[in-house]
Amino acid sequence: MVVHATTTSCKKHGVLILWIIFLLSIIEDYALAIKLTEVRVPKHAIRGQDVKLECHYDMEGEALYSVKWYKDGREFYRYVPRDDPPQQTFPVEGITVNVQNSTNSHVMLESINLFSSGKYRCEASAEAPSFQTVAENGEMMVVVLPESDPFISGGRPRYQIGDHVRVNCTSARSKPAVQLAWYINSELADPAYVQHYPTIVSLAPDHLETSILGLEFRIKPKHFRRGDLKLKCLATISTVYWKSNEESMESDRPQKAPILESRKSGLSTASRADRVQANNGVSSHQVPAQTSLATIIILSVWFTLLNTVQICFSAR
Repeated sequence: MVVHATTTSCKKHGVLILWIIFLLSIIEDYALAIKLTEVRVPKHAIRGQDVKLECHYDMEGEALYSVKWYKDGREFYRYVPRDDPPQQTFPVEGITVNVQNSTNSHVMLESINLFSSGKYRCEASAEAPSFQTVAENGEMMVVVLPESDPFISGGRPRYQIGDHVRVNCTSARSKPAVQLAWYINSELADPAYVQHYPTIVSLAPDHLETSILGLEFRIKPKHFRRGDLKLKCLATISTVYWKSNEESMESDRPQKAPILESRKSGLSTASRADRVQANNGVSSHQVPAQTSLATIIILSVWFTLLNTVQICFSAR
């Protein structure tokens, strides 16, 4: 009876072994599948410039079938290694591909415009028999920089303690609207002093925007440092634009002549004044490794398989 039961048990385990072998083959295919490692799309890009979109992948032993790029769901570039030529482009508004400088790992866009803003998607596919496809997205906004520095208006050459200061800072037209901030003697102004005004949108087709920010407060003794009051307006657009303008007023003292000084300045040090940071932020999607789960499953299955074989041999 014991021998018969053991034989029956081994037959059941034999069926289980066949299922384990089948599962191992599926897991192996998964572990060796194509993987995207990184997709790089600039978060902000300046109108009129060229832009590089990057798509990096690991074939894990597979052969590459194609790489495709989409904007807002519409394909505009395709790379198929076995085709001649391997590159192919498709018409999409706001997209002009520099084919000669585009490959399977990146695509160059020429002279981008406002219509180039949107969601970009890279899609990589393996050859037969798997034809597995992986994809990742990135957002890009095209920026129109202001043509001139922020302008301060309404200031007087001299002020006395108790006087009211009423000034405005106005940006040149841009897209998106410039973010403005006031500083008093290099310190961010009290929000209670700041007056917000609606953004002015141009009626032109590009709908560029103008920002205005007011500053209003009563002068106290603490506002004069060594007889000077400095007001600065800082204008920024994300990390791609940084400009400022500063006015310096003197305390109204009879022994001094009126002085109105206007100059550009940076937020922290003179060496960083009026800089335009052309090094844009980049949307970089790192794709984590996918083999850890498969490795754990494979080890667990092999342990079960070896244990089953040991039981059967012990029974004999």
